[in-house]
Amino acid sequence: MRRAPRAGALALAAFLAGSVAARPQAAPARSVEPPIPRACAVLEAGMARTLAPGVAIAVSRNGRLLWSGVEGLADVELDVPVVRSTRLRVGSVSKPLTATALGILVEEGRLDLDAPVQRYVPDFPRKDWPITARQLAGHLAGIRHYEGDEFLIRDHYPNVRASLAIFEKDALLFEPGTRFSYSSYGWNLLSAVIEGASGEPFLAFMEKRVFRPSGMTHTCADEVTPIVPGRSGFYTRDEAGAVVNAGYVDNSYKWAGGGFLSTAEDLVAFGNALLEGRLLKQETRALLWTSQKTSDGKDTEYGIGWTVDRDSRGRPRVRHSGGAQGGTANLVIYPAERLVLAMLVNSGESFTGRAPQIAEMFLDE
Repeated sequence: MRRAPRAGALALAAFLAGSVAARPQAAPARSVEPPIPRACAVLEAGMARTLAPGVAIAVSRNGRLLWSGVEGLADVELDVPVVRSTRLRVGSVSKPLTATALGILVEEGRLDLDAPVQRYVPDFPRKDWPITARQLAGHLAGIRHYEGDEFLIRDHYPNVRASLAIFEKDALLFEPGTRFSYSSYGWNLLSAVIEGASGEPFLAFMEKRVFRPSGMTHTCADEVTPIVPGRSGFYTRDEAGAVVNAGYVDNSYKWAGGGFLSTAEDLVAFGNALLEGRLLKQETRALLWTSQKTSDGKDTEYGIGWTVDRDSRGRPRVRHSGGAQGGTANLVIYPAERLVLAMLVNSGESFTGRAPQIAEMFLDE
């Protein structure tokens, strides 16, 4: 097994050897270390601490790729390295992708975010209160999240409507709008809403209207049966701390909220497509990137598929983290500075939570 380098210089050399970085322009000497070596040190420390086999990271500013780095193994048993086209699980970073589909349908007048979901999914059971797509997309609808071992479901669901059977008979946790409660199952229901509003299968709509226009050539559903070129192995650690294969899971039960594969460069391309207005109009993008409020007026710091907050210097940003069986990810966008950073790791034991910190390094340069 290829091990994470012990020395910082070796780790930096490995990352730069597998990286594409913009050629720096001549500039006066600075007292602050450039961001790529500093970021490499964070990644090296994370890999050493978690024993995560592989990582991919990409950063762009003003639509220009500044850095695309990879390190470690995509397949530990076969000693296959991570490359820039390696497809990793992105977990809940799937939600911003799906949110874009919602925005497209709103722009086209085919989706009313404030209509009861039964307008688009007529056979979804009615609850004590009506539920809207806006509430679902902001985790305000009262739909429950995973329970027990549901994060590890192995059953195959032939379509998104079938996956609603997991929770559709359950009562709401609270009156919609009164509380924020994170729910990936709410996004299952949103994928059915997208099908009802568009008249197309969810995955086909995502490919045609979100992935392809964004230039996301290595993003797809994590389907278990097809051969998916470049798909990584997925890992975790056992009770003794050793790296082991993550358990089998069939993500067909949660495409919209946590079931996609992607690359760091694809996610950066997606962020730039949003910033450049190639996917959504500016006002629609602002709708997604504005914090919703509970019925008593409190900000939730979550818009439509995006966390909406500020960094340590008060700069507005939108972001989303993701965790799946054997994979973690983080996508960070600074709209005003037009900076996009994506980071993916093929382990449930991960350090992608450092992605916002690394993004700040590039802004502070």
